Amino acid sequence: MGFVKEFKEFAVKGNVVDMAVGVIIGGAFGKIVTSLVNDVIMPPLGYLTGGVDFANLKLVLKKAVMEGETVTTPEVAISYGLFINNIVNFLIVALVIFAVVKAMNNLKRKKEAPPAPAPAAPPKPTDVDLLIEIRDLLKKQKGE
Repeated sequence: MGFVKEFKEFAVKGNVVDMAVGVIIGGAFGKIVTSLVNDVIMPPLGYLTGGVDFANLKLVLKKAVMEGETVTTPEVAISYGLFINNIVNFLIVALVIFAVVKAMNNLKRKKEAPPAPAPAAPPKPTDVDLLIEIRDLLKKQKGE
């Protein structure tokens, strides 16, 4: 029975639930970013580069072999355009995550009250102060 109880405590801990929510939100966020890259950013970029669709850019190493309408041997190609799309996608995700973390850190700093200043330690006596104190003690001893 200890194993089931231990697993239940693990499964309902806040960290596991938070991580699950993060993974689900991250998956949905990934679809949004993919759409942003493919549908919003890449079309104008393709227009600026003369109508080039980056997803279709590739270096064909071996053309496909066709027999009529049927492909007998598929094309062998390096799809560097898809690689460019993925780099742009990554940069956008990294930029958005950076902005979110930076905003959260700024909010956290604003919420945290500045620490109270430590009580000031009494000033340490200087050499002159110590010599004056010694002189006064010696005068007091001689006067007694």
